[in-house]
This record gives sequence, C-alpha cells and structure tokens, in this order.
Amino acid sequence: MTDTPTHAPGPGKVRVPADDLSAFAAALLEQGGLSAEHARTTADVFVWAARRGVESHGLARVPAYLDLLAKGVANADPGLRVESTTPAAAVIDADRAPGPVALVAAADEAVERARAFGVGTVGVRRTVHTGAIGYYVSRVAEQGLVGLGFVAGMPNMGYTGVKGAAVATSPLAVAVPAADRAPLLLDMATATIALGRIRQAKANGTPLPENAAATADGTPTTDPEQAVMPLPLGGAKGSGMSLAFELLTSVLVGAPIFSAFHSGDPAGRKHRQNALLIALDPAAFGGSAADFRAAVDDTLGTLKSLPVADGADGVYYPGERSAALAVERAADGVPVAPKLWRDLTERAAGYGITPPGTA
Repeated sequence: MTDTPTHAPGPGKVRVPADDLSAFAAALLEQGGLSAEHARTTADVFVWAARRGVESHGLARVPAYLDLLAKGVANADPGLRVESTTPAAAVIDADRAPGPVALVAAADEAVERARAFGVGTVGVRRTVHTGAIGYYVSRVAEQGLVGLGFVAGMPNMGYTGVKGAAVATSPLAVAVPAADRAPLLLDMATATIALGRIRQAKANGTPLPENAAATADGTPTTDPEQAVMPLPLGGAKGSGMSLAFELLTSVLVGAPIFSAFHSGDPAGRKHRQNALLIALDPAAFGGSAADFRAAVDDTLGTLKSLPVADGADGVYYPGERSAALAVERAADGVPVAPKLWRDLTERAAGYGITPPGTA
C-alpha cells in the first residue's frame, strides 16, 4: 500500500487509490478470519461497488462483514461444495460463506459450463449477504458471455395487501457484453428505495419520497423516523418479482427462506441468502460472439442517438455512467466518507494494520 497522499475529493472525504483500498480491505478481512484468497475476493467486490458509486455495497460492508464473521453468522472457513446431476447446471452449497466468496465461485462455474454447453446455470445455497450482484454478472460479461443473476434474502419489505414485512428486497442483474462500449449492466432491487436510504434520511432529517417506505404495520409514510421498511417497486410488480426470485433461487436449490421465515420457527429467521447465476454463450444461438457484440454496440448506439428530452443531460443505457465513474475513480482514487474511514482505521489499529495514505 502506498504512503503517497492523493488529491482530496472535497470537504470531509478522503480519496484512496483503488488498489490500495482493495489491499487495505483485504488485510482487515483476513484479520477478521478469512483466508488471504477469500479476503481478497471479498475486498475486490466491495471496491468494485465503491468505484461505481454504489456506496451501500462498497467499503461500508467491510465493518459489517467483520461483525458477521465475529458473530459466526458468516463462516470464515467454509467448505464450498459443488453438486451437479446434469452438465449445464449445478448447485454450490456455500456453507455460510460470505456472498462474494460463494458467488464468484458460482460465476466462474457458470462460465465454464456455458463455454462447454452454451448455457451454464449455478444455484447458490446458504450464503451470507451476496454483496453487489452486478459484480458477478459483470464477471461473466468480461468473458464475452451474457450474465443474469437473481438473489433472495430475508423478508424486509412490504408485499401488496400484506400487513408488515413479507418479502425481501431481492435484486436482479443482467450484464451484456459489447464490442467497443462498456457492457450493459442492469442492476436493480425490487424495492422502491434501499434500506440504507431510509437510514440516511433519518440521519439527515429529510422526508422520504411518497409510497417508498412504510411503518412496521405496512402503512406508507414519508417520515423517516416512522419508516422501518421499503415498499416494493411498482407495488404489486415489485413484490411479485421478489416472490418469483424466492422460487427461482431458494426453493429451486432446496433452501426456502420465505416459508421458513413466516413459519414461527426461530431457526427460520437466521440470516441467509440464496442466488442463481446464469451464463449464456451468444455463439450457441446461431451467430458468432463477435457479431453479437457488434449488434449490441449498434443497439446501444441507436439508443444514444435518439433525441434528448428537454431537461435531460443525455441518453444513457444501464451501467454506462457507473462504468465511466469507475474509470475516473481508477485514475483519481475512491472517495471514502470520514465516519467510515474512522471506523476502518480504528479497526486497522486494533489489528496492527497501517492504513494507506490519503488526503
């Protein structure tokens, strides 16, 4: 890690070179109990998100994961097991591994099977917080394949017509490789807003958007002091998608979360997540992979050539702006909020780790 200070990003924040930040985060996670390989894998996922401005899944996850490891919620020494009865599909039993460890393995397994059979589908059973799902489908797209991902977690969101929390803010992600452009990356949750947005509004004393959050009994509210859960995106559409993802992941791999959570059995409320990653080889669909990527470029270029609406600063496809931000932060460093930086450096001091230089 370098000791060379970098340019300050603005009042209060520090800016740290991305590689140094990855090494720093990995060192902390290794002290938290992960192997060097698993620590680096997990840190890389966090810094990938931070470079793209996804702060909720960036460096703020380091302290959270250290706590999960310390409490034994996440398994520091998991025995991942691949189960398969057919060439194009498999299930990875994660043994409570941190999500980045399990889903990187799943993404690589899906790519390998897709190379051989045109499609590779890998379910993940019993992981702990999957992190930024966009990372894993992007990892697939980097190999020239199309990546799709679904996650199901613990119920923390309303469901249309239900009193209280019913389903999870389960995300989906799609990454499509292009020839000369950044890949299309659609990465979204089924909630109107993230839980972190509610906490942020509470800290700032600012009202929440209409129909974005609810009280414990499911009543919509804009008061961040009363809000405890997000509401589904598009009402019945978002809640229906979340339920579908539970079926496509948890139920499919034989590890239901929704029914266990609502069963009344305390064991059903122990934190866990499941996932499904799919890799598709464009060459298996009749054309060449190069022709497919060129057609993707043409499609995205057509979108960007459409007339710009009044008041808009341009036309963008999913993932375009975050990819540009990642390039910028790769060159200039990743900004870290002062409160989070204090938390990280205090933990580092406890482990005897020297933080990288900042400004």
